[in-house]
Amino acid sequence: MVDLKTLAAAELEQFIVDLGLPAYRGRQIYRWMYALGVSEFESMSDLPASLRSRLEQVAFISSLTFKKSQESSDGTIKSLYQINSGKAIETVLIPDFDSDRQPKRMTACVSSQVGCAMDCSFCATGKMGFHENLSSGEIYDQVYGINQLAIERYGKSLTNIVFMGMGEPLLNFQAVCDSVQKISSKNGLAMAPRRITISTVGLADQIKKLADQSLKTNLAVSLHAPTDKKRSSIMPVNRKAKTDLRALRSAIKYYSEKTKRRVTYEYCLFKDFNDTTEDAVQLSEIAHWVPSKVNLIMYNPVDGVRFERSDEATVHEFVRELLKRRVRVTVRKSRGTDIDAACGQLALN
Repeated sequence: MVDLKTLAAAELEQFIVDLGLPAYRGRQIYRWMYALGVSEFESMSDLPASLRSRLEQVAFISSLTFKKSQESSDGTIKSLYQINSGKAIETVLIPDFDSDRQPKRMTACVSSQVGCAMDCSFCATGKMGFHENLSSGEIYDQVYGINQLAIERYGKSLTNIVFMGMGEPLLNFQAVCDSVQKISSKNGLAMAPRRITISTVGLADQIKKLADQSLKTNLAVSLHAPTDKKRSSIMPVNRKAKTDLRALRSAIKYYSEKTKRRVTYEYCLFKDFNDTTEDAVQLSEIAHWVPSKVNLIMYNPVDGVRFERSDEATVHEFVRELLKRRVRVTVRKSRGTDIDAACGQLALN
């Protein structure tokens, strides 16, 4: 039997055509699954009873199983879901409030894999190792579930989606791209691609491949160190010629020229490791490869990891050095640290 949630829109239509039915029936099913969140054929009231009966015999619609959630003191909510294989993933809803504590921005941080093969030394997910790629439907279902949660809890639907949860998105390339298509489809959540950010540790070939997809999403590169020596010591991906800083520069330039979109560099500050004035100068050089901005991230503690968070004075000086060199920079607040929901902390706790 075929899981219809694993099919792209065109593949679903072809599946229906192969059953001897008109393609528009596939579009109807697509809307039921993604716009309305329906996973039972019997509930698809505009389909003939004979088609619903036929579909029951040849196909099914998978869905995530909600297990539990935790809410942080800052309003961040981490949810645990069981996927179709029986393994589990975590997703995070990150609300942002105005001065009157009214919700103004709702961000979904979604996972693309169970675990991660990148083994970055500061990341709890990397310590899990890699277990499984998620299907495009499993990725979409996270977004749909978080959107429902945002509406129920805060009365506001999602405004942004970041592929910054468990896994390396560009190692599950096709499923991630297909999920973006579903999220942005008028028969899905109809979210503008510019509201979606795909994050990567810097897989150069995959970045170029992403540029060729014309998805119109944003790209965030997890940099975390401004030299090959330092980066290789904390991120094994940088130890290969195909994915070191020289290769990354080539890929970033290709991406920028192809898409005309600004690139974001994610840079987690570690005390006495990558937070010196010299580091800031070297980071500014990378930031000027192409039009970009830098997000400075405060390190979130992970059991068994030796790093510490940079102090406030050091962060201030680091920012000053970047601004002096005309680098667009923001300091990102840590959210959900008390429930292990912040960057680098997702590990099925």
